[in-house]
Amino acid sequence: MERQFERFFRQPFPFMPSMLFRDLPRATELTPSVDIFEEGAELVVKADLPGIAKDDLNVSITENTLTITGEKKKEEKVEKKDYHRFERSYGSFSRSFRLPDNVSADKAKASFKDGVLEIRVPRTRESKQKKITIT
Repeated sequence: MERQFERFFRQPFPFMPSMLFRDLPRATELTPSVDIFEEGAELVVKADLPGIAKDDLNVSITENTLTITGEKKKEEKVEKKDYHRFERSYGSFSRSFRLPDNVSADKAKASFKDGVLEIRVPRTRESKQKKITIT
């Protein structure tokens, strides 16, 4: 009995080491979170891109499709460590969103501050839709 108490107090929770660093399901691909909303006469897109350099981002609008691409690069100088978990994602990503017809893509502006990419696309007053009369 004394040995059992001794063993218990040396390792009170024998299940803990195996559970402590257990891999749980997680997304492995880099997918930035995005908010899209209207503010005044503009369509605003905000994307969270922490740890990504401005020079590693590209934004384009082609045929009313907004595309954000980029790459989160691995740290170049990483000392050899005994990792318990390695979860941070690295690599390339691409997100595309269909924009409404009544935007001025040529007047779009983008800024990047504190890991947040903000894209502002002015809306036009007229829609590019054309009403078709049925004969």
